[in-house]
Amino acid sequence: LFVFTLQVQFQGLFQMILVLGIGGSFPYGFHISVINYPSHIRKFINETWIERHGSPLHPETIMLLWSFIVSVYGIGGFLGSLCCGYLTTKYRKKKCQMFTNLIMLVAALLMAFSKTAKSFEMILAGRFLYGVGFSLNIHPQYVGEISPKKLRGFTNSTVAVFLTLGKLTGQVVGLSHETGIKQKSKLSVRLIEEKLGAWFAVTLGNTNSKLSRGT
Repeated sequence: LFVFTLQVQFQGLFQMILVLGIGGSFPYGFHISVINYPSHIRKFINETWIERHGSPLHPETIMLLWSFIVSVYGIGGFLGSLCCGYLTTKYRKKKCQMFTNLIMLVAALLMAFSKTAKSFEMILAGRFLYGVGFSLNIHPQYVGEISPKKLRGFTNSTVAVFLTLGKLTGQVVGLSHETGIKQKSKLSVRLIEEKLGAWFAVTLGNTNSKLSRGT
């Protein structure tokens, strides 16, 4: 009964926690772990190079390109974090969060169509944009600010929950590709994730206004 009462009383808060988690720490965890299974990425790089030049790449060169695809995520995060404070101060948190989801949507489209375009450079650009987008993510800060004091500890802990769920999903998807499942499943997961992120951006303003009226 107590839990039900809290659910009714803080329905807007719980909705906000859900959309912040889906559009915030969940995709962050997903992209940390999903790239750890390299065989399909290396194969795609080599096949693309053969179609372009008629000869395969040296294994060490493939490893170098794959390593750069992995590390460019952190490079994008570093560059994005340099302007995160300025943008948050100037445009406020809600606009920055919406802009973050727009960046990640563009990154998802680049990576989703990389196989159709036969360009591993699109994966590289997508990973870079993901890094920039996630560095602008203010999920942990925002979820703490909008919650009542008596539930602030609970809401802050949901950041780690969605982060862990994202890592788990990424590991499951990556492992499925190692065992032979087609790449379309990963692209589908990524596009679903970004569609949920877009839904998050639309819902954010409405829920935030409800919370403001409630407090």
